[in-house]
Amino acid sequence: MKTLRFTIVVDNRAAEGLIAEHGYALHIETSAGNLLLDTGNKLAFVANAEALGVNLQEVSALVLSHGHYDHTGGIADILQQNKDVEIYLHAGVFQPRYSLHGEDASIVKMPLAAMQAVMHHADEKVNWLTQPVSLQDRVGLTGPIPRECSFEDTGGSFYLDPAGKVIDTIEDDNALWFHGPEGLVICLGCCHAGIINTLNYIMDYSGERKIDTVIGGLHLLHADESRLTKTAEALNGLDLKRIVACHCSGDEAVQYLADHLSCEVVAGYAGMQFNI
Repeated sequence: MKTLRFTIVVDNRAAEGLIAEHGYALHIETSAGNLLLDTGNKLAFVANAEALGVNLQEVSALVLSHGHYDHTGGIADILQQNKDVEIYLHAGVFQPRYSLHGEDASIVKMPLAAMQAVMHHADEKVNWLTQPVSLQDRVGLTGPIPRECSFEDTGGSFYLDPAGKVIDTIEDDNALWFHGPEGLVICLGCCHAGIINTLNYIMDYSGERKIDTVIGGLHLLHADESRLTKTAEALNGLDLKRIVACHCSGDEAVQYLADHLSCEVVAGYAGMQFNI
């Protein structure tokens, strides 16, 4: 595989001159076509893409990690500019979604404009994820990720109704992975399936046990000490070189991992770029 170039377009942190917002988008340049994982929240996506020289018209595939507003807010923008892009998503992205804080319910579903943009995109360019899919040579999508790790959950109080009676397991959560020269490069959205569930599934499916880089949201911002301890123990049991923690990882959780993991742990930000 030739050089992969990764650019964080949207994140909660941003380099000088870029917009920071609660959201995430990652652009990957490959020799077989440019990929985009998620589209951020509202304001940052297009402005940051332009500032970083990311041409949305040259994106060949748009992957949606799951159907929350902070990952899907820029869908209408890219589809307006790029009629040829292939979209990869799970049908669950369209569900009504809420996050509860006490008795207060916040709407966290995909914005209506984003839903409409996807539904008006050419049918043959919309790919529904029900199982692992190969995007390019040595590049894959997990599809739905089995939940087998006992100490992992979705990372928050997520429901399909505002009364909090129907739990949202976020079945649509999926991840993007590459076979790099020194192991897997695994790209996450929010990792609601759990970081250990996700890594184990990709390693088992790909047959590769070595991991070069994990980049994206780990959704450990609400994790208690028990989960963090078990997560660190499990990660230390892997052949893992580097974690670039973004978006929903949680500052305290990232610091805990940095203090307890044998691999490199760094905080990502909009504008961060690296090659593999």
